Amino acid sequence: MDDDYTEQDSVRRDRPGRARLLLGGTLATVLLATVGGTVGWALAEPDAQETGTPGAADAGGLSTPVDEPTTARPTAARTGAPPPPAATGGGLTVPRLVGLDFEKARDTLHDRKLGWRLVFGTGSGRTVTRTVPAQDTSVKAGTTVRVEVSGPAPEVEVPDLIGEDCDDAADELGEVGLFPRYPTGNRGEVTAQLPAADATAHWNDQVAISCGDRQTPTPTPGATPTL
Repeated sequence: MDDDYTEQDSVRRDRPGRARLLLGGTLATVLLATVGGTVGWALAEPDAQETGTPGAADAGGLSTPVDEPTTARPTAARTGAPPPPAATGGGLTVPRLVGLDFEKARDTLHDRKLGWRLVFGTGSGRTVTRTVPAQDTSVKAGTTVRVEVSGPAPEVEVPDLIGEDCDDAADELGEVGLFPRYPTGNRGEVTAQLPAADATAHWNDQVAISCGDRQTPTPTPGATPTL
């Protein structure tokens, strides 16, 4: 009876000690796991910071902190075609003259304060076949436009210019498609012309007009004046 009691009593005394050992081992395991996780997180934290969303880089290559606001840099808009060239004539362009009668084309250029030079062809008709610069081209006021005509230069009658002011005579010649030539200058009244009035010429022909003041002949001493 004493032996049985002693053995059982020993077992009972040993059980609390073993429980404490098991509990201590469990607590140690949990503690080690906690410490290991904390150390692992601390070691992994720099990498986590590096792989996070970076801040915008400034001109010196330094990173702006993530929690500071950054301003996006504007970018140029992309288009499918380059911008059109700037107009050089303030909106003035060569009118569309191809297919028009050449006199109508000339009047249109005059209204737009553009010059003209008619170039007649060897075909037939009076229509414009081409202009240089081309129609719709931006130009400056006063630009001379070359107007090519399908047929030859038509005939025109030379007007009578004697006695007219030289400037007025030049304008009258221009109206009928002729050009003045000034053998004696372009001031004063027209005193002579060649070809003469009513002669036949062609568009673009020149007419020589002698301009100057009419002078009264000075009588020679002792000579009989003529009336």
